[in-house]
This record gives sequence, C-alpha cells and structure tokens, in this order.
Amino acid sequence: MSHPGIHALERPDAPALIRASDGEVITWRQLHSRAVAAANCLIELGLHQGSALAICVENRFEFVVFVWASQYAGFRYTPISTRLGPSEIAYIVSDCEAEVLVVSDQTIDSVGPAASEGGAPVLLNVDRLDLFGDELEVTPLYERAEGVPMLYSSGTTGRPKGVWNSAPPEPIEEMPQRIAFIGRLYQIDYESVYLSPAPLYHSAPLSFLLWLGRLGGATVIMEKFDAAEALALIAQHRVTHSQWVPTMFVRLLRLSAQERRAHDLSSHQFAIHGAAPCPVGVKEAMIDWWGPVIHEYYAGTEGAGTCMIGPEDWITHKGSVGKAVGGVIHIMSEDGRDQPRGEVGEIWFEGDASFEYYKDAERTASVRRQGRATFGDLGYLDEDGFLYLTDRKAFTINVGGVNVYPREAEDALIMHPLVADVAVFGIPHPEYGEEVKGVVELLPGTAVYPGLDSELVEFCRSRLSGVKSPRSIDFEESLPRHPNGKLYKQSLRDRYSEVVK
Repeated sequence: MSHPGIHALERPDAPALIRASDGEVITWRQLHSRAVAAANCLIELGLHQGSALAICVENRFEFVVFVWASQYAGFRYTPISTRLGPSEIAYIVSDCEAEVLVVSDQTIDSVGPAASEGGAPVLLNVDRLDLFGDELEVTPLYERAEGVPMLYSSGTTGRPKGVWNSAPPEPIEEMPQRIAFIGRLYQIDYESVYLSPAPLYHSAPLSFLLWLGRLGGATVIMEKFDAAEALALIAQHRVTHSQWVPTMFVRLLRLSAQERRAHDLSSHQFAIHGAAPCPVGVKEAMIDWWGPVIHEYYAGTEGAGTCMIGPEDWITHKGSVGKAVGGVIHIMSEDGRDQPRGEVGEIWFEGDASFEYYKDAERTASVRRQGRATFGDLGYLDEDGFLYLTDRKAFTINVGGVNVYPREAEDALIMHPLVADVAVFGIPHPEYGEEVKGVVELLPGTAVYPGLDSELVEFCRSRLSGVKSPRSIDFEESLPRHPNGKLYKQSLRDRYSEVVK
C-alpha cells in the first residue's frame, strides 16, 4: 500500500486532503486521478522518467497533486520556497536543471525571471490549467516509476545546494521499510488525521505529506500558520497527529489562557517536532499543557542520520534530541578523533547515507568520509548515549580562547516574557577576538523602552555565566527566520560584524 492510487481503489471517497481555511475535501479518488492527469500533462510537455521539474506553489491542493504526479511518473522534482526572491528562485531553477517550472498566480511574479535564465524552463501555471478530472479511470501516459525529490539545503550558512538521493530500492508498489517504521512508531493508520501547519516545500512537511499519502491518513493543510487557528483545527477535525517547529510552540505558548483553553485537544496523540533546537523551558511548558504527546526528531535534508526521542525519555534527559535510529553516532574533534562522553564535538553518523550535493563533489566530500556523514552540527553524548545539540559548528563563538555556543543564550532569552524570537552570534572584538551579540524580536505590540537591552542582558546572566551571555542586545522588527524553523543567522552576523568594523 504505497501511494494514493491504492487508497483510491480501497477507500475512494475517504478524505485524503482537507483545506484548513474552508474545510474543502479532496478524496483519495480525486487525488489519484488528478495526479495521473498532472503527470500526463508533464509527459505531453516532454518530460520522461528522470526528468527534472521545479514546483514553486503555496500550500494548496495543486502542490500535493504535482508532488504525487512526480512520484508516479519517476520525475526528479524540486519544491522551492515561495518566500525566496526572484534571483534566488532563478538560481535554484537553473541549478536543478528543471525543464518545467510549476507556478501559481501568487508566485508567478517571483519566478518569472527564472524562465529567462538557465535554459528557460516551460512555465506551467496551476491557476490556468483545466486538466484535473476526478475519475479514477484516467489512463496514464507513462510507465510507473518511483519519483525522487531533490530538495535544496536551507542555505543558513551559504548558498543552498541540491541534495540528491537515488530512488528507493523497494519495488514501486511496495511500502518502503522506513515509512512502515514511521507508521508503527507514530501509530499512523486509516483513522489518523494529520495537521500540517508548515510550508509543504520544506523537507519535513513534505516527508510527512508523502508518509500520510502512503499510510492512508487524512492531511489538514494550513495555508499559513496561525497559533489560535491551529488549536481550533485540532478540535474541529479531531486531529490525531501534527508536526511543528519550536517557534510555533513559542507562539502557541504566547496565546492567552482563555485562547489556550478554548478548544478540546483530547484527540491529539502525537505532536512531532524538529527542524531547529527546542529550548528546554519551551518544551517543558508544552508538555505541561498538552501532556506526554510531544515527540522530537533530529534529522536534515541530507539524510545523514536521524535521532528520535519520545516524551518519557525526554523528561529524564531534558534537552536531548534522542538516540540514533539505525547507525552509530560519533562525536569528533577537529583533528578527527572520537570524543569521550560529555565532550562537545562535531556530530557524525555512521551508516548508509548515500546523499550527494548536486554538481558539488567537493562539498559532498566535506560532509562524508569513511562511512560517516554530518550536518555540521556540534553536540555531545551523555553517559546513556543520548545526543544533545549545542549549535552549528559555523556559529561557535571564540571569546578569548573560550568556545561559547549561542544556543545556551538563545534558550535563556526566549523565556523572557517580552521576547518573541532571538539570535545570538559572535561579532569582532579588538581584545578577545569575538564577543557575544544578541538580537531580539519582541512580541507584537511591545515597544522598546530605555533600559530594556540591559534588562535582557541581566536576565540572561542570571541564568548563565557572564562569558556565555551577550555583552549587548539590539532589537529588530522581525528576525530572518523561515517558517520551517531555520534562522538565517549568517546574514545577521555579517550585518552586525560590518557595523563593528
């Protein structure tokens, strides 16, 4: 049971997708037939098994249709963030060598320049198509072959690169072992209802979308995240599963007590989160509110490795992202030696990761060696073998020879009642080499008042040593954080470092 076509035969009128804004439903029959029709359309435009296309479409049914069309016909497809600018989109479209670029009325102005660069792909606007018949008997014009997504890294520390993986080894109609494992772990079945509050073009939401499409649960798609609306949707659709990033938890916790109590959340069994480190205080507050339903994963687009931790283990290992699921974790020093338990180093996974950065052998070699692969993150293992993250290697701050990991200060500052988001990084210092800098986004409607920066510095120092706390704090109207949870810290560091110079 590996794709919507199976569900279309067995449960044709059961809901596959539900649009959050108005409750409109797409059944398995409709999803399957529309995916076949979309694949046929792409075939008629000249695509074939192995061809590349890009999809720059907001959260809507058509995005899902073209994803499954690609999965059905064996295309290599690249979802593109709708938040990127024209030059960024043009770069990805050119780099991934897309022959077709799927757009919408909402995104066409941004992607237009991409059609004049890098080989001029064919533009296909989903708002100008009339090809989605809802009959199950749509005849495919292709031989069934498993498609492969090629997502681009978030580019938080450099220009994004395509992450290429080969097609899964299982026969086309067989359930992949990793998805069967996810189904068992999170108890996903026909009765499951999954809330997807994040942009579907990102790695984790896309993966969950595909998993639910194979396992048979219905997916409620939010066009845009809103904390109060998310709670209402859990109650309205009796949601059993959901997937979040920590900034969403922060926004949920900032709701008033009345808003938090307004909805029945008793159907909610698995709230799964990842994509960015979650402050201990935030997760404690969520567990106090929602109960032991919060599960965490640590993974990445590259698929170098995966860790998972359930609520029971997290409560006894607070701050951990769990243990490796398959493979072995190695904490390595800069000179390549395995570190003892409790010592911070770069996290490497020993296993069968086979990813490559598209057209970049040098970068691939930098994160893969001797059967191991890394995301470039730093962390340590405790005596029980649980992994704890400290920060990305690129953002370690060296203060007079002492390594400072920004996450500690970020986790402390986010607990201040006026703070909505925070970034901590190093900027040049004439004596110590670097100093710790904090940049804060305040809650909506909160004005900066005299002395607030000093108040936040002292708030942090009451929880951390002075060397780990920011020497100064500035305020931004909004931090450059993507809805997928990734903070574009490099751009902030570059800007504030330039001011110092």
